Order: sequence, then structure tokens, then C-alpha cells
Amino acid sequence: MEKLSLEKLLQENAYPGRGIVIGKSADGKKAVCAYFIMGRSVNSRNRVFVEDGEGIRTQAFDPSKLTDPSLIIYAPVRVLGNKTIVTNGDQTDTIYAGMDNQMTFEQSLRSRQYEPDCPNYTPRISGIMHVEDGKYNYALSILKSNNGRPEGNNRYTFAYENPYAGEAHFIHTYMSDGDPLPSFEGEPEWVSIGNDIDEVTNTIWNSLNEENKVSLFVRFIDIETGVAESRIVNKNK
Repeated sequence: MEKLSLEKLLQENAYPGRGIVIGKSADGKKAVCAYFIMGRSVNSRNRVFVEDGEGIRTQAFDPSKLTDPSLIIYAPVRVLGNKTIVTNGDQTDTIYAGMDNQMTFEQSLRSRQYEPDCPNYTPRISGIMHVEDGKYNYALSILKSNNGRPEGNNRYTFAYENPYAGEAHFIHTYMSDGDPLPSFEGEPEWVSIGNDIDEVTNTIWNSLNEENKVSLFVRFIDIETGVAESRIVNKNK
């Protein structure tokens, strides 16, 4: 697999939809994650990220314009002990509850499938970061329709142990813009990641399509101490 430029991938794709990036900083000291959302409709674009305890949630920027909250209002990031959960939907809560009851990341998602937004059947993408005693590993998951056919639900989990410094994996809901939107295909993309939280935040945000981008969350977690530092960028202000 070829290591790719995250900046270039984002610049060349006007609509990757929602995306999760997880990896390790270039100095090897930080666990890194980023989550962004994009939108084409007024309802999807009418959102911001706000802090919610140790995690974040989406919120309507203008409540009067909110028409259907079912797939756009949720908690993308929650923290369970030494585990950070990142997803593109309310499966964050499903994973949290399952792992709190000693289920694995993969087992927790067995009750879920792709989103019921015909004809796109948007994949549910999820990530888990485990930082404990100076060690770090992560996993990514995608639940998607069977090549656009809603009768089937395909489940893929990708686990990364002892990740290399300066490297990350990127998974997103759509391959590109379209009608219907084509679901992500293949393994998460192997990308380079930087060393500074503000640099990473600015690179991702500035690379996202200006018209379609909505919000971005970035978190760096010190692998030795577990101390986290986060950034939130919202287009709506």
C-alpha cells in the first residue's frame, strides 16, 4: 500500500462526507485523531461541534432551520476510561455501552448497520483509540450496504497495533460526490500525519472543500500521561 498525502486526498475530493483520521504524531509521543463533517443540504450544513464533557456533540447552529435531527445530531466523540470513541453517528453511544459491558469494539457494533438514508445508505464509520501505560493501539470500522443493495450489510474492522510515528489511517463515508453518493471502498487510506496539533488542524480544515465543509475536531493524547489537547473548528460562527 502506498502512503498518501492527507492534504492532497482532501483537496482532490470535493465531498468525502464525514471522515475519521487516527494515527500517531511524528515525534511518536501523541495519539492523534481527527473527525470532520461536511454537508450538501441546508439541514446538514446547519451544525456546529460543541464540547460535551470529555467528548463533543453536534448541535444546530440555527435551531429554527433544523428539520430532521435523526442522522445529524449525535455525539461523535466520547471517552470511556482510557478509550476514546470517534464515530459519524449515534453508534458512539452503542460502542460506549457495549465496551462498558466488557464487549469488544467489533462486538458492540453487531447491532448496527449502515444509515437508512436511501438511496445513499451512508456507511457508519467508527474508530477506537486505546492509550494505557505508555502503549497505544487503535481500530477503525465501517458498516456499509452490499454495493448499494440494502438487503446486505457488510462489516469491516481494521486494527492497528504499535503504530509507527508520523503515520495514520483515514476512512470516510464517500468515495466522492455523486447521486447517489458512492460509499467508501477498500482499506482505510494510509497517510502521513504531523507533529503539531494546530498544524494538523489547519492542514485538514484548509484542505476541505470550502463550500461543503462544516466542522472539524482534532485531539492529541499524550501516550505516556494520557493528557489530551483538543481543537474545534466550525464554519458557522
